[in-house]
This record gives sequence, structure tokens and C-alpha cells, in this order.
Amino acid sequence: MSNKKKPRGRPSKYPPEFRRDAVAMVLDEDRPIAEVARAIGVNSGTLGNWVGLERIERGDRTGATADERSELAGLRAENTQLRMERDLLKRSLAFWVKETERHEAFLDRAVVKGHGRRFVAADWLKLRAA
Repeated sequence: MSNKKKPRGRPSKYPPEFRRDAVAMVLDEDRPIAEVARAIGVNSGTLGNWVGLERIERGDRTGATADERSELAGLRAENTQLRMERDLLKRSLAFWVKETERHEAFLDRAVVKGHGRRFVAADWLKLRAA
């Protein structure tokens, strides 16, 4: 599995530098979001989202930072992978137990009918398991 991160969703319409500059105009120059949004031709709701995320990054507002969000996404993906592996192991163990019981029942019937000795059948099971 590759450690390379794949971008999620569609690519951003606005480059990161543009976003950074627009947010700086609002936060550093104390200009209203609506005014800056009109000046640069961006929806005010979009600029408001960018400003909100930057305030979280700066620690002005509570919330998960970008690093925390990416770590959480990675942990969720790892959790999903581990659950799938666990479920596969559960199914394979159940299959193995069922097959072992079936073979033991077959050997028990063979011993009861006198077709072999129990210790020979037990040795056969050990050889098969190895």
C-alpha cells in the first residue's frame, strides 16, 4: 500500500496562495469578510470558511487543526483496515475449526468401524496440520 496521500474530492478552484492572501486581508488588515469577498470576486461564505479555518489554525478559535484532521483521517483509515483484517481472520478461523471438526468426525467414524487405530488417525491429523 502506498504512503502517498491522494487528494480527496475535486481540486480547489483557488490556489493556496490566493486563499492565504485573502484570509490575510481579513485577519491582518481587519477588513470585513463581505468587503474583501466582493473585491476579489469570491463568495463571502467561501471566504468566511477560509477565515474560520485559519482562526482555528492560529488558535483564535477552538476546533481541529489541519494536522489533527489529517491525523484523524489516517487513524480512521487504519481502523477500517484493521477491522477488515480482523473479520477475515475470524472467518478463516471459523472455517479452519469447521474443517478440523469435520475431519475428526470422519476419523472417529473410521475408528468405530474398525478401519484404523485411533493413534494412527491422530498422527495423520498432526501431519496434515503441519
